Amino acid sequence: MNLPKLLLCSCLTLSSALAWGVDVMEFNCKRSEKGYTEEYEMKIMLASGTQKAKVFLDGRDLDQSDNFGSQVVKSVTLARPNILILIEAKFQPEELMGVSYPAGSVVTNITLDPITGKFRKVEKIQGGILGATIGNGTHISDETCQVSKLPYKIK
Repeated sequence: MNLPKLLLCSCLTLSSALAWGVDVMEFNCKRSEKGYTEEYEMKIMLASGTQKAKVFLDGRDLDQSDNFGSQVVKSVTLARPNILILIEAKFQPEELMGVSYPAGSVVTNITLDPITGKFRKVEKIQGGILGATIGNGTHISDETCQVSKLPYKIK
């Protein structure tokens, strides 16, 4: 089977699975910036019943909370062909290597087209160590995420 037919077959399979209310999707992703490349695995679990939507990067649940702050996956929405993900993070004031940083927040909107692999992340940073080092405001980055495991249901 040549590549165009394989791609078409994968696209049709993925589209069909999404149309039937699939629960889990897995991707291999790649981020490149300033000569540095990072590869990671992303698993998206859709909300079902009382279970909220979840996102995992390299097996790490993005819903986390500790004394330094919290991060919550607010929503995962299928807006065919895209998957939309909203994540909110809040950070407590902190001191690092003698420098004090105020409280901060990051709101991240991700748009992923599972057919083309296009992944766009829009982050709105306000305050905290990220505001001081990266800068307050809106930051946009593009990555790629290819389906690594066809969508499936958890039993």
